[in-house]
Amino acid sequence: MRLFGSNPSFEGGDLNAYLMITIQSLSKNYGRHEALKKISFNVLKGEILGIIGSNGAGKSTLMRILAGYLPPSSGSVAIDKLDLIKNSLEVRTRLGYLPENTPLYPEMRVDEYIRYRAALKRVPNRRIAEKVLDVLDLCKLRSVEHQLISTLSKGYRQRVGLADALVNEPDLLIFDEPTLGLDPTQQRQICSLIKGLAKRHTILLSSHLLTEVEMICSRVIILHQGNIVAMGTPEELYPLEETFTRLTRGEEH
Repeated sequence: MRLFGSNPSFEGGDLNAYLMITIQSLSKNYGRHEALKKISFNVLKGEILGIIGSNGAGKSTLMRILAGYLPPSSGSVAIDKLDLIKNSLEVRTRLGYLPENTPLYPEMRVDEYIRYRAALKRVPNRRIAEKVLDVLDLCKLRSVEHQLISTLSKGYRQRVGLADALVNEPDLLIFDEPTLGLDPTQQRQICSLIKGLAKRHTILLSSHLLTEVEMICSRVIILHQGNIVAMGTPEELYPLEETFTRLTRGEEH
């Protein structure tokens, strides 16, 4: 038996007005392998939603679909009421994506790279300089802004990826394993930065670090073999590690 929580509810108004993401019966197949199996859930504006699961659970597949880098096999995704497939270009202007392995140009300097990315994301020319300075400050990159990306540590490269995701002021941020490979100090710094972003953005975050999810996220989804097996606040799923272990071992409940 699978354990399911509920989608978010909202008192005092129309829920649809507060939805950032609506996913209905979303599936993704790789040949005969079903990476996602007709999953459905909503994300409210201003939420930080954590997606957790063992390797192969479907986390990265889900994140890539939502970021527009991978087409679904079936089902529907709407971001801020826009269909992800029919309005893909417009949807991409409304989101920032930090993939598991951040693709950067090591031969470029930090500020040069962020300016380049801002132009690609159609930030108006008159605002590029301002927005580059804003994200360099926010991501604490001013001390390395003129360095070549190839000379940066893993932690600083991750900050460059965050600055890239933020430079077009997106409504939705999608972070796939944002602290992967960082030391504990760097992990805490990135987590603190991400938590602060929730004041202005909706955030979808995948991670294999359960303590990270508990610290950052307002709601959590547990994926197992392409299915949602639990959904709720960290308090509802407490203790999260025990709940996660029990549900992903395939035990009956």
